[in-house]
Amino acid sequence: MFRKRDRKIPTLNTSALPDLIFTILFFFMIVTHMRQTDVKVRLESPQGTQLQKLQKKYATAYIYIGKDKNDDVKVQFNNEIVDFNQLTEYAGKQREALPIEEQQYFTVSIKADRDIPLGVLAQVKKALREAHALKINYSATEITESQQKEENK
Repeated sequence: MFRKRDRKIPTLNTSALPDLIFTILFFFMIVTHMRQTDVKVRLESPQGTQLQKLQKKYATAYIYIGKDKNDDVKVQFNNEIVDFNQLTEYAGKQREALPIEEQQYFTVSIKADRDIPLGVLAQVKKALREAHALKINYSATEITESQQKEENK
């Protein structure tokens, strides 16, 4: 009357696994910030104590000023190495690419090496002025309290 049946372990249902994997992948694609430019010049950022973050990053162009492999001073606008005479053109194009109501928020963030001569920085600022890019942000790394104490000694 009572017979033992041969019971098998049921298989694992993996039909929802691809949906789960794509959901996790989609989540990380949205949350992760991807670097938009590759820095092609060597630079060591100056340090500061009173730093603020940029507000409207979508209306920001980045200029990197540093030295190349031959120790020549180079200027990189977003992702391209440019000459000083091309800088006005590039900044103007970047500003004009924004919608008219957003052009007032156009900001240029300058990330310069701490050992760059001030004459180079003055040339960059002059080119930006000619392109009507009047909001300039200077990037720096934050100095820690221990580093600040060492400097004060």
